[in-house]
Amino acid sequence: MKFTFTDKKVNIPDRVHAYAEKKIGKLERYFKNEPETSVVFSVEKGRNILEVTIRSGATIIRVAESTSDMFVSIDAAVASIERQLRKNKTRLEKRLRKEAFAPDEEAFVPESDEEEESSYQVVRSKRFFFRPMTVDEAILQMNLVDHTFFAFRNDDEGGAFSVVYRRNDGGYGIIVDQD
Repeated sequence: MKFTFTDKKVNIPDRVHAYAEKKIGKLERYFKNEPETSVVFSVEKGRNILEVTIRSGATIIRVAESTSDMFVSIDAAVASIERQLRKNKTRLEKRLRKEAFAPDEEAFVPESDEEEESSYQVVRSKRFFFRPMTVDEAILQMNLVDHTFFAFRNDDEGGAFSVVYRRNDGGYGIIVDQD
């Protein structure tokens, strides 16, 4: 597993990085290819926040945990990722290693976490014409309809399909199709 550690506005000791690498590294057994893992440590209002993003091919898994202790946040993040993988294992079978879900003595997943997997249910479908506009125009339109995201054709990117969205911190983000 390739790791990238980022400390936001906090200095994290090397022993915490080593602990995170050891714990998160155990998840490598689920993946066919060597995954790239990004780990972000931060502290806000006395809470230790850990964000883990694992990329392996087209599969992206992201978890954020916040506790009073960074070691507990690491353990909770690993448990959350394992829970996500187990919950969606039939959908992920083609992307993950075949032996990924073999019983492991170290891993303990409570029976209550083993939920019956349900199929995704599309409850509404809409068709739109995405007209070309600038990012500023798209943000204005999003705010006018009071939505948290807005899809459009990006004039600044040669008509590429894009989505602007409102971030939790009050700013805006954009997702742009690379084709």
